Amino acid sequence: MANLPLPLWKVVRPLSRLYYRLSRPMTVGVRGLVRDEAGHVLLVRHSYVDGWYMPGGGVERSETAVTAITRELDEEAGIILKAPPKLVGLYANFREFKSDHVALYLVEPGSYERVPRKSFEIAEYDFFPPDALPEGTTPGTRARIREVIEGLPAPELW
Repeated sequence: MANLPLPLWKVVRPLSRLYYRLSRPMTVGVRGLVRDEAGHVLLVRHSYVDGWYMPGGGVERSETAVTAITRELDEEAGIILKAPPKLVGLYANFREFKSDHVALYLVEPGSYERVPRKSFEIAEYDFFPPDALPEGTTPGTRARIREVIEGLPAPELW
């Protein structure tokens, strides 16, 4: 098994991170904490990286953060916003890039419609009780969910 080629993403991902660290002084991303009527939270598992995350992604050129979260929720999980999401906080995340900032939005039941969606980027998505998140939910995701559910102030760092 040691002679098998590595999956392409295991090579491309570290190289792309290095490229972004060297070439982009600041990145802006968005994440959405989407709750359903039962109080469960939406999580996605990507096809190219381990773990469960809140849906989201990068803010593209000429795009606002609200436009980005609207697009990402639709692309990743078929969440179609009917009302603007609420900004929970703006966080710095210095682990991934030189200066990565993430805007977290809260999306409450009744402010969206669900449309079944399939994406090569998303392996699976589902709603989970906040006190029973799936194994592999990232520490940052767990912390942000806990803070929102418990009404804690947003910290500066992701």
